Amino acid sequence: MRTAPTRTWTGMVPVGDTALAVTDSGGSGTPVLYLNGQFATQGYWRRVIAELGPDWRHITYDERARGRKSRRSADYSFAAAVEDVTAVLDIRDVDRAAVVGWSYGAFVAAHWVSDNPGRTIGSVLVDGAQPHDWLTDEMEQGIRTAFRRLQWLMVPLRVTGLTPRMTAAEMAECNIEVGRLARERQLGPVMDRITVPTRYVLASGTSFGSKGDGQETIRASVPAVAERNPHITIHAKVASNHGAILRKDFRAIAEAVRGVAG
Repeated sequence: MRTAPTRTWTGMVPVGDTALAVTDSGGSGTPVLYLNGQFATQGYWRRVIAELGPDWRHITYDERARGRKSRRSADYSFAAAVEDVTAVLDIRDVDRAAVVGWSYGAFVAAHWVSDNPGRTIGSVLVDGAQPHDWLTDEMEQGIRTAFRRLQWLMVPLRVTGLTPRMTAAEMAECNIEVGRLARERQLGPVMDRITVPTRYVLASGTSFGSKGDGQETIRASVPAVAERNPHITIHAKVASNHGAILRKDFRAIAEAVRGVAG
């Protein structure tokens, strides 16, 4: 029988050609694995973790080249991000966990839980994994241009962990890939395959980089997902926007975690 560590563990988990900075609170509580936004870090989850409290086993990590410690890699693909979930759980001796993902992390969570129901207690998707065809050829070029222009600003911030240690082209391709994966014909079947309790927590309005009612249009696809799959429900639509939801509506997210793990 696997035994959880009694104290918080922090360290590097080797995965292929890289290593990920991981924090495991330990304890005998239900394990919860947190999956970050595209270029976010594990620190974004601190309010959700504090709200759930010490009766849960909290596991966070920084994706490849993100944060201050996770190392660079030759592979920043979405498939690699999904595989890293299994690697982290395996190295921390976790058989089953509740999986919580925000933004990009919600896409990773949806794919992982659809393929690994036996290892999943339940999942919470925070303003992400919403099937919608929003990516166009024009937007692809715009994403590449935007990251190329921002590169000069991101480089000096790498030492702080606020920006990833990736090139502008690598960051752009990560964003473009998730746009392609968000298309209804790609993401819809993934959502339909989920067989564990899953709850959406949706944000409202716009946020950095979005225009008009684009984000609300994307969110409008979620009721159809829940209607098709009885394992999926909309837990809440909160007032804060995409970028602020972990900071302002952490209580709603923690409540959803309790719901899927209950």
